Amino acid sequence: MVTIISRMNGTSFKTRFAPSPTGFLHLGNARTALFNFLLARSQGGEFLLRIEDTDAARGHERYGFALQEDLRWLGLVWDEGPGKEGANGPYYQSQRGSIYARYFSLLQERGLAYRCFCTEEELEIERRTQLAAGRPPRYSGRCRRLTEKQVQQRLTAGMPATLRFHVSPQSEAGFEDRVRGHQHFRAEDIGDFVIRRSDGTPAFFFSNAVDDAVMEITLVVRGEDHLANTPRQILILQALGLPAPEYAHIAMVVGSDGSPLSKRRGSRSVQELREGGFLPLAICNYLARLGHSYGSNDFLSLYDLARGFGTDRMHRAPARYDETQMLHWQKEAVRHATADELWVWMTADTDQRHGQIADMVPSDLSGRFVEAVRENVTTPLEAYYWGANLFAGDHYDDEAQQVIGKAGERFFGSALDCLRTARDFMAFRTALEHATQARGRSLFMPLRAALSGAVYDSKWPRIWPNGPALDRIWDLLGPDRVHARLEEAVRLAGAK
Repeated sequence: MVTIISRMNGTSFKTRFAPSPTGFLHLGNARTALFNFLLARSQGGEFLLRIEDTDAARGHERYGFALQEDLRWLGLVWDEGPGKEGANGPYYQSQRGSIYARYFSLLQERGLAYRCFCTEEELEIERRTQLAAGRPPRYSGRCRRLTEKQVQQRLTAGMPATLRFHVSPQSEAGFEDRVRGHQHFRAEDIGDFVIRRSDGTPAFFFSNAVDDAVMEITLVVRGEDHLANTPRQILILQALGLPAPEYAHIAMVVGSDGSPLSKRRGSRSVQELREGGFLPLAICNYLARLGHSYGSNDFLSLYDLARGFGTDRMHRAPARYDETQMLHWQKEAVRHATADELWVWMTADTDQRHGQIADMVPSDLSGRFVEAVRENVTTPLEAYYWGANLFAGDHYDDEAQQVIGKAGERFFGSALDCLRTARDFMAFRTALEHATQARGRSLFMPLRAALSGAVYDSKWPRIWPNGPALDRIWDLLGPDRVHARLEEAVRLAGAK
């Protein structure tokens, strides 16, 4: 029986993220990268990035560069990998062909791998026959019985051949999964499998396992959909005399309906979330809790997320993606960011309108503007909306105009009178209450409509009707702008 738990003692702790660059980084893969990163940091170890681009038909260079940019933006900076070359490079599998060739030859020399000339049609017939007989579909091993002469004849004739790993009938592979406990597989459940395609490129089972070993990975954290791959990889490493890492197979991320998360079911790429105004720490705080538990629901830095992270806190049940929770952590990220960070975020050039905030909000008021609206924004677009409402001067939505018209000219005329002697908002409010006998909503809603240009907008249900505190709006606008706003309210009320 082959049981491999971990490599020899004394090897430093190292995790890895090994994506295939076939598309933009999505949330499921981002979570896998984050889990590996946090585990490496929690153990004082290393985090390695490897690009698995051996399938030339699917690999796209632009996706490889894009996912590296996304990882850096999230703060998941690797210690070893592209741009941080180490002794285990290169870190693109497409550049590691000579390494794989050496191990292919070694398996063939030991009689543990053989060429297979079976066509796809022949394999499909074999599979259907086995299923019809009530047997699990496994390769019969018929090409393993070819003589060397027969093999050479087929090669001379130009017949394409894959390379299969021979699984001995007596083979068994067991390992301790850090999330799912002891796992055990028998040879009859595996069968001989392809390790090199007919075009000469290595199959995932092979290149992924070999690279983990020679790159000295000590723990592989990946989705549970890879669980069935692990015994094959353990058998390969055992046959080559290479050390195997430990494994932790995490629960898959599913949508609200319980089906695998996909673009059609609400999943967005990291690039889309970034362009939509999400902050990197918001995404990290959410994903770190998606299939993993913390003792606290506090908003945490990457350092603190790592300190509380461990495989013993990972869940076996599917992790359900919740857009509401994502928005909660976005709100927390906005709340905890510095004013300078938020100003850069609000004016980022991801939408042409965002950059215009800097044109609307006076530079000497940018910090005060951020503090005034930070509790009422979750995206830069919402910040733009506030900038337009507070500083465009003539921006009053329909609901605001209705409230202003209902309050009437007399109310705002009294407001202008009270403004002449008010030292601050509290004094102004007290004076206006006495002058108009208005209280509660009948006092504050007209003022909010006049000073901010809005009282409710169905486009922003997360903001309204709770906007920035009126005293903050008062201080932000200053006496002259407040006066101009109240005069405009008198005009609008009269027009009604």
